[in-house]
Amino acid sequence: MISLLENPLQILDFCLGISLSYLTLVFLIRLILTWYPKIELNKGLWLFISIPSSYILKVTKKFIPPIGGVDVGPVIWIGIISFVREILVGQQGLIKLAMHTHIT
Repeated sequence: MISLLENPLQILDFCLGISLSYLTLVFLIRLILTWYPKIELNKGLWLFISIPSSYILKVTKKFIPPIGGVDVGPVIWIGIISFVREILVGQQGLIKLAMHTHIT
């Protein structure tokens, strides 16, 4: 059995999986928070949602304006991040395939 330190691809797989899952959760919460405009995202624990998403959503708004007054940026980013996560660290992801070929 290969230990975690012997295969750096396992560390990359774990870190990327956690990071992409966190970003998906951030954009999902950000999407839900659009229904509650009175919540101040620049205070308290909301900073864990606001900081990673604000800049990305600002850039997205330049290319894709709100549709019918609704910001679709979080939906777009949830799709992009989910796609990237599946391609890289999914069950058939590139990193999993590289780990498999590295082990054998």
